[in-house]
Amino acid sequence: MTDLTHILNWRRIDMRITTSGQPDEAQMVDLKSLGVTHIVNLGIHHNGKGALTDELGTVAELGMAYIYIPVDFENPTDADYKAFKEALAAHPNANIHVHCIYNARVSAFFYRYAIDGFGLTVPKAMENMESIWRPGADWADFIRSTEAVGQPNRYAGEDY
Repeated sequence: MTDLTHILNWRRIDMRITTSGQPDEAQMVDLKSLGVTHIVNLGIHHNGKGALTDELGTVAELGMAYIYIPVDFENPTDADYKAFKEALAAHPNANIHVHCIYNARVSAFFYRYAIDGFGLTVPKAMENMESIWRPGADWADFIRSTEAVGQPNRYAGEDY
C-alpha cells in the first residue's frame, strides 16, 4: 500500500491506520484515493497553524466519515483518550486516518494505546512518537511517563 509521505509527519500504524499532521484539501483527496474511509481529527478547528476552514465539509464532500475529538494541547484528558479508543473500536474494519496539527497529539495517543495493549508494541510506539516529539509538561501524566514530568515538550529536529 502506498504511503503519503508528502503529508506532514506521515506515519503508518498498520495496514488500515495511518496518522499525520494536518492534511490540506488536496491531501484529503489523496487519503480518499488511498482507501481511507474515516478521518479522526484530534486537533482544534480554530488552530491558526493549519487547521482547515471547513474540514467536516471537505471530508463529507469526499464521502468519508468524520470524527472530531478536539484535544486541548495544554490539557489532554482521559475523556479524550476514551473517545479516541471508542472511535477506533467502533470501526474495526475501516481504513482510518488520524491526524492533528503536527502529529504530536496523535503519536502520544497511540503511545498510550500501545501501553494499554493495543496497536503497536510499546517500543515501536515510543519510536514513532519520539521521531516527532518528546512529550513533557501536561503530557507526562497522559502518557504515564514519570521521566517526562517537569520536562518541556520537545520536537524532533527542532530546538525549543
